Amino acid sequence: MAVQQAAGADPYFPEHGDARYRVHRYELALDYRPAPNRLAGSARINAIAGRSQLAEFMLNLSDFKIGRVRVDGRPAHYTHRGGKLRIRPAKAVRPGAAFTVEVHWSGNPKPVGSPWGGLGWEELEDGALVASQPIGAPSWYPCNDRPADKASYQISITTPSAYAVVAGGRLLTRTAKASTTTWVYEQAAPTSSYLVGLSIGKYQTVLLGDPGPGGVPQHGHIPAHLLPEFSRDFARQPQMMELFQELFGPYPFDEYAVVVTEEELDVPVEAQGLSLFGSNHVDGARGWERLVAHELAHQWFGNSVSIANWRHIWLNEGFAKYAEWLWSERSGGRTAQQLATAAHRLLSSLPQDLRLADPGRKSMFDDRLYERGGLTVHAVRCAMGDEAFFRMLRGWAGLHRGGAVSTTTFTAHVNRFADESLDGLFDAWVHGAVLPPLPTLGPARPAHPPTNTGKVQP
Repeated sequence: MAVQQAAGADPYFPEHGDARYRVHRYELALDYRPAPNRLAGSARINAIAGRSQLAEFMLNLSDFKIGRVRVDGRPAHYTHRGGKLRIRPAKAVRPGAAFTVEVHWSGNPKPVGSPWGGLGWEELEDGALVASQPIGAPSWYPCNDRPADKASYQISITTPSAYAVVAGGRLLTRTAKASTTTWVYEQAAPTSSYLVGLSIGKYQTVLLGDPGPGGVPQHGHIPAHLLPEFSRDFARQPQMMELFQELFGPYPFDEYAVVVTEEELDVPVEAQGLSLFGSNHVDGARGWERLVAHELAHQWFGNSVSIANWRHIWLNEGFAKYAEWLWSERSGGRTAQQLATAAHRLLSSLPQDLRLADPGRKSMFDDRLYERGGLTVHAVRCAMGDEAFFRMLRGWAGLHRGGAVSTTTFTAHVNRFADESLDGLFDAWVHGAVLPPLPTLGPARPAHPPTNTGKVQP
């Protein structure tokens, strides 16, 4: 699937990303020492110029010391301030031409400031993790930091041998030398910069379920003392994977990993092929199981099918929220209709000034966006009926696999599967602010039948 490039700057983060070119591969070589929180790295970035000649271009990178910058092997002039690495190659890049950028940098990584606190590289008491959504990726590597610019990645990380390194993708090699170990991961699928996940810590690794021939390997990386609680809290993740593949289509990546850190996190964070949970999300009582489903669903909605820019974030969070409801419905919990009723009741008591189609930067992570996004997906299901709805859903995940989409793209896709135009529904739920009436599944359109009875125990 060719990635759709969004025209112009991101409306919410105009200082991030450069629309004049696109990257198709990053090769990162990093050396990290946890005790002094010291990172040294080199990046080889393969990119393609857009329709105009590139006399200069920009990468996002935080406040590191720059050692060298080359374009197509030749030293390039650069300036680095305010999180922007502006590069002027010795020879301008022709329109449509492929070019290679090499950057060497070093320093003490720290989170990028944002309205939601620090984002990106976070030093832990004993290790580090990366949680970049939406603009934290430049906290640790130079990138074209826009969600529609998706690329493949190879990441090599050298750390003291006492630490394990977990990254999204397939572990190619792990090589020990003296007191250090180098881990090399490959993520071949197109990946947005904010979805490059990473965790460095002292973990025990376990296999979740038996993937069997052709199945999806699922691993957990957790502190050893949390293993008993983790074993119960994540026990049903393999059934979630089975259900979501049935409802959404094949899992879009090679593997899936979950990491539980020693420290607490406000919320879990998804990355491509990887989700990060805090120790507070493990209680041994499945108290946070809906979030296990939510983060797994993001692998389809948000990661494989990404957004063209941050204005469309409801497409990520609305589908992940609705996946929570589908899991509950199919695993013996409350039905999607019951959960939709509760969400509608909650939203009815809150200010109705949020528009999903353009929530504004300040409200892009508002709880109302998640709940209303889930309700919108439920409204589409109610209007279409289950057969057409789930056919539409699988088509959406399959057709746009590896790509970037918008609300307009989704509206057009739904209308191709619906018996009649649902433009009015989207006008009310997505473009309007006032909460529409509660959508309901009619008696002729029952809830999706539980085909996996016996496999999932509540």
